[in-house]
Amino acid sequence: MKFQDGNNSSFVTPTPEQTISSDRTVRLLDTTLRDGEQAPGVSLSPDEKVEIARGLERTGVSVIEAGSACTGAGERQAISRVTDLDLEARVTSFCRGMEVDIDLALDCGVDGVHIVVPASDRHVEGKVGTSREDNLEATAELVEYATDHGLWVEVIGEDGSRADLDYLEELMGTALDAGADRTCFADTVGHTGPERTAEAVSRLAALGPVSAHTHDDLGLGVANALSAVSAGADLVHCTVNGLGERAGNVALEEVAIALEHVYDVETVELDQLYDLAQIVSRATGVPLPPNKAVIGENAFTHESGIHTDGTLKDDKMYEPYAPETVGRERRLALGKHTGRAGVKATLEEHDVDASEDEVAEIATRVTELGDRGRRVTDADLLAVAEDVTGDDRERVVELLDLNATSGGPVPTASIRLDVSGEERVASGTGSGPVDAAVSAVRQALGSMADAELESYHVDAVTGGTDAVVTVEVTMARNDRTVTVARSEADITRASVEAMVDALDRLLESDVELLAPADD
Repeated sequence: MKFQDGNNSSFVTPTPEQTISSDRTVRLLDTTLRDGEQAPGVSLSPDEKVEIARGLERTGVSVIEAGSACTGAGERQAISRVTDLDLEARVTSFCRGMEVDIDLALDCGVDGVHIVVPASDRHVEGKVGTSREDNLEATAELVEYATDHGLWVEVIGEDGSRADLDYLEELMGTALDAGADRTCFADTVGHTGPERTAEAVSRLAALGPVSAHTHDDLGLGVANALSAVSAGADLVHCTVNGLGERAGNVALEEVAIALEHVYDVETVELDQLYDLAQIVSRATGVPLPPNKAVIGENAFTHESGIHTDGTLKDDKMYEPYAPETVGRERRLALGKHTGRAGVKATLEEHDVDASEDEVAEIATRVTELGDRGRRVTDADLLAVAEDVTGDDRERVVELLDLNATSGGPVPTASIRLDVSGEERVASGTGSGPVDAAVSAVRQALGSMADAELESYHVDAVTGGTDAVVTVEVTMARNDRTVTVARSEADITRASVEAMVDALDRLLESDVELLAPADD
């Protein structure tokens, strides 16, 4: 059921002493499909918008701004595809202060519109070329036009953080008097801080339901969003992964976890946040920064010996909340800071038995590898462990030969593997030589190559035309995960060697299944 506001809303009139209490109702409006798509280099197809919208619905977002209908026919097709999903969330379109934009939004079948009108004198006079009085009149007319056509209406005062607050209050009051369901305080250029945000939002909240739209140019996106909620805002505009123009919008996942963890205010299904982040990252081509709060690779990864030891004793020791809360898993990383507890836990994950003295020696060698500036992978650890314990493991899968070509119309590759003493040869095609070679490996191994490639990362480790590249892959099979890195002058060979070595580790418990079937 779509949430109600306007005259039916129980919005809170703030007081100067107000904080965010747990009985507050706060909802999230996601604008990834509109403001997020305005990030440089990001362009979403209709299919990608549909996939993201479905992810937002699973997460429990209340309002989905599906785009700007005025952008063009392709954008209108994408918005219509989202409205056709019949989501529980309210689906809306962004509109400039023009009736034609509202008409185009209506053609897409949206539930509502966000009408942006100038709020600061810089925008009223410099951008639009009008006066304060004419801007008030035009705003009222636009709201009446939209509501007369049955639309839910939010009016956004563009550049509200730099507006004269008396005028901003008059402008938003005019919008509500004309029938708008709510107004929005917009820190359009990420200009302001929490104090100014609270002052502005508290004045607007006294008039009626108010939203907050904050950007992260000063790194204050979350702080301003929380300040707005404290001052009475009950709807926060945000984007998945903090996408958006310049430094981006406030991140949906950060607002959601901050409200629930710090203030006990529920907004969305937190355990869907990581899956949603990955969907958006894949669709936009914007990778998740490793140190990003909530959804970054390092958010629940521990390398430090002290931290790892403490976390293994008490998982709350060095984490504010359990990784499962946001759909994540804890990782123990290996490097120069790794201690015995981390080494022992990682060895146990790979079913490697080692005495306490052997664990100490392995930990020392891992530290030495880390001191050389290397990231220590699972394969490195296991190789060290085999050397220290004297357990000479026979390889299950080994690369014997590789040939890959990309000069013709279709890249091809042939591979020769040793699989538990049996030579296997296969070929494959793909979108490039690496893809073709990986296809050949999977062809050679058949159903046993059912491991999932979780990550693939390439780094140039030397410069010049003879540069050496390091390829790092993380592969998972059943409940095991292995990370392997290989360095070569040829990216295709480095990729295949890393993948084969990872599969070798993952398949070592299934040697009997790799034997050729009886004729």
